[in-house]
Amino acid sequence: MELTLNVMKRWLVTADEKMQNHKEYLSELDQAIGDGDHGHNMARGFQAAVENVKENTEEDIGSLIKAAAMTLISKVGGASGPLYGTAFLKASDEWKGKDSLSQDEFTKGLEAAVEGIKTRGKAESGGKTMLDVWTPVLEYIQHHDIAASDLSAKAKESMQQTENMKAEKGRASYYGEESISHTDPGAYSSYLLFEALAEALDKEEA
Repeated sequence: MELTLNVMKRWLVTADEKMQNHKEYLSELDQAIGDGDHGHNMARGFQAAVENVKENTEEDIGSLIKAAAMTLISKVGGASGPLYGTAFLKASDEWKGKDSLSQDEFTKGLEAAVEGIKTRGKAESGGKTMLDVWTPVLEYIQHHDIAASDLSAKAKESMQQTENMKAEKGRASYYGEESISHTDPGAYSSYLLFEALAEALDKEEA
């Protein structure tokens, strides 16, 4: 499957819509084991990123995603801004100068993004963080041709599994065993991000 510049733009626009629609729920999840502002931070950041995309006429995917990364870093508060921003920034380096991506090229960007999250967050999978969605999604893409429905299902399943994990990073880790039985808000927003990608791909195929 080829990911065109239009698909990537649609990904950001759809992700923004999802962050706006779920911002209350994301912040509700965050109130249980965090600062309680994750949803509103993500909604503000993605709204600004999409406004930036609409104002700029980026000619290649790398520039598009880099612009989104810089906006997320500057507009999203807490730990999420630097983590999402770093992910997009590392991916943009791999996609520099390209107006479409093969699945292999997309995968390389996602691999760089996951490494960026691990380094920035000093985290690994299994610690009840956004990595617990990003890593399984990456592994799915590494081994399968991307199918929108399967991509969305993998992201959702991975997000749901964070409910049974004990938090090891960030403010949520202060809750220890009490963090179990709560879905991680960063995992949920990551699920929304990949669900948005699946929908962007679906529209391209339609």
